[in-house]
Amino acid sequence: MIGRSRPAGRHRDGQPVTAVYQRVWDGPARAEAELLGQAWPGWTVLYSLSMRRFFALCALPSPQPVIISDNTAEELEQRMREAETLLILRVPASENRRPPRNRRSRSPRRTA
Repeated sequence: MIGRSRPAGRHRDGQPVTAVYQRVWDGPARAEAELLGQAWPGWTVLYSLSMRRFFALCALPSPQPVIISDNTAEELEQRMREAETLLILRVPASENRRPPRNRRSRSPRRTA
């Protein structure tokens, strides 16, 4: 309402500073995502607070980016295992290895 001041509260000028409880949203789920990311070094695992889902981004070489998601950490881990198996089967062995070094072929010297 116009002309009325706000009721007294912790943000009012002249009031002493008070400690505010800091809430950790979905702490257990975020901790699960961190543990899953440490257990699977070829993946980056995240937990989305807004969607309440786990996401995994694959860092292994693949023809296309691999991003999977699921509602629980256990189901996500199963899908990660399946995705890795498919990547191993699809990516040719030559792409997994380093390319051979280029060696210069020596041509025989001509003597005049």
